Amino acid sequence: MARGGVTCLIIFVVICGFLNVKGQKDVILLNEDNWRDMLKDEWMVEFYAPWCPACKGLQDTWKQFASWGTDMSIKVGQVDVTSSPGLSGRFMVTALPTIFHVKNGEFRQYKGSRDKESFMSFVVEKKWQQVEPVPYWKSPNSIQMSIVSTFFKLSQTLRLIHTKLMEDFGLPTWGSYLIFAIATIIMGALLGLILVCMIDLIYPPKQVVVSTKEKKKAKSSDDELGDEDIKDDLLDDAEESEKEAKTRSNPNSPSAKKRKPRRAD
Repeated sequence: MARGGVTCLIIFVVICGFLNVKGQKDVILLNEDNWRDMLKDEWMVEFYAPWCPACKGLQDTWKQFASWGTDMSIKVGQVDVTSSPGLSGRFMVTALPTIFHVKNGEFRQYKGSRDKESFMSFVVEKKWQQVEPVPYWKSPNSIQMSIVSTFFKLSQTLRLIHTKLMEDFGLPTWGSYLIFAIATIIMGALLGLILVCMIDLIYPPKQVVVSTKEKKKAKSSDDELGDEDIKDDLLDDAEESEKEAKTRSNPNSPSAKKRKPRRAD
C-alpha cells in the first residue's frame, strides 16, 4: 500500500514537472497589438527575422533560455520585424538579432554573449543594472518614437503596394515609381495648402493702421509743399513780368520785336 502511494506521488511530481517545463518552453510572441505587455514585470525580448542566419542560429538557445523563465521570474519574448515593422522602428532596431532587457518600462539593450548561461547570468546577477537605460527621447513608449513607428508602418505599406502593382498588374518598375512620384507631388501640394491655411488661421495677417498723428503730419507736409509751389509760381510770374517791362523800355534790345514799316498811301 505504501509502495503504491509512493509510486503515485512520483508519477504526479513527474507529470507536474513536465507540464511546468512545457509551459515555460514557449517563447511569448509579441506584435503591434500586445507589445505593451512588456511594460509590466521583467522581460528579455529578441528582435529577429526569419531570413536572418544569425537569428536562426540563436533560435534553439533562446528557447532553452525561455524554459528557465519561470524560475528566474522573467518573461522571454520574440518580435518578428517582418510582420511588425512598426516595432522595429519604435525600438530603432538596426541589426539582427537585437535583444532588449525590459523592467518596469525601462529599456536596456543587451550586448553580451549569445548563450544561455550569459543570458541567465545577466538576469540572475542583475548585470542589467550596469547598463544605461535607453534615454527618454528614444524610449519606445514615447510620443516621438510612436511617430517613427507610424512612418515604418507606412513604408511597409508602400512596399506592399509596389509589389502588388508589379506582380498583380504587371507594371514595370519605372511605372510603379512614376505613380509614387505623382502621388508624392499631389500629396505635398495638398499638405502645403493645408499648412498655409492653418498658419493664416492661427496667425492672421495684421492690417496696417495709420495713427491720427501720422495723418496730421502727412497733411501738414502736403500743405507746406502746396505753399512752396504757390510761392515758386509767383516768383516765376514776377520774373517774367520784369523781363517784359525791360524789353519794352529798351527797344534796341535784340529780344524786342521789330515793327513793320507802314506802306505809303
